[in-house]
Amino acid sequence: MVETLLDILLDALIDTAKLLPFLFLTYLGMEYLEHKMTTKNLIWVQRAGNLGPAIGGFLGMFPQCGFSAAAAGLYAGRVISLGTLIAIFLSTSDEMLPLFISEKMNPGLIAGILLSKAAIGIVWGFLTDFVFFRNENASEHIHIHSLCEQEHCNCEKGIFKSALKHTLHIALFIFIVSLVLAGILEFAGMEFLTGTVLNKPVIGPMIMSLVGLIPNCAASVAITELYLGGVIGMGSLMAGLLTNAGVGWIILLRSGHSVKRTLKVVGLTYVFGIVSGILIQLFLG
Repeated sequence: MVETLLDILLDALIDTAKLLPFLFLTYLGMEYLEHKMTTKNLIWVQRAGNLGPAIGGFLGMFPQCGFSAAAAGLYAGRVISLGTLIAIFLSTSDEMLPLFISEKMNPGLIAGILLSKAAIGIVWGFLTDFVFFRNENASEHIHIHSLCEQEHCNCEKGIFKSALKHTLHIALFIFIVSLVLAGILEFAGMEFLTGTVLNKPVIGPMIMSLVGLIPNCAASVAITELYLGGVIGMGSLMAGLLTNAGVGWIILLRSGHSVKRTLKVVGLTYVFGIVSGILIQLFLG
């Protein structure tokens, strides 16, 4: 028993260690893009007017620290519309991209997921603005500041330190998830995991969408690892990633909105994630 546990621990450590160089290089590139593009992207979104969901959905698929957080802040100030916020939240992928790159996933699959999330975000964003809540408009008075959320980006001087901290932080989550999955596989078997409700056509997306609402990068790490381990299918993966806006949820909850307005955003995002996940699952058969 002890020997088995040690083997599981060692395997999880080795698997995580193998990913460290790829994670660091990926986050290094992402930090560079974030420092160069975040402010510009938000200005483009703000100036897009009625096209906000389209611009927000497209730009949201690029991995940028604090983009969803800054968008939540702009929505709190009524700078962007509800549909634009929904589009950004749905298209944001948090930690999915670096994990896929580290695992050397097919670039075509990665691009397909990113583009699908952007397209889904744009469609739901426009429907939100022009069908469901067409009378809820953004303000014309624009004030863009404090775009970097300290809890997520920390605004370190230099991208190397920031990339290293992010790499170690995510590596810890990967190690924990890998350890848990390996333990379940060892003692329960793959059949147990694939036979759970997580892989069911309707219940799976419902559960994963709920997990995606957790305002922490650990949620997207767990969802992605479950997919990479063959536990969940594409529909459940997409459902979870669509609702996972990371620290953006924290900013939204702290923004001083009325409970009704906050629940509106959470409820819409959750429902859109479920519906999209179920449709994808049905389409892929």
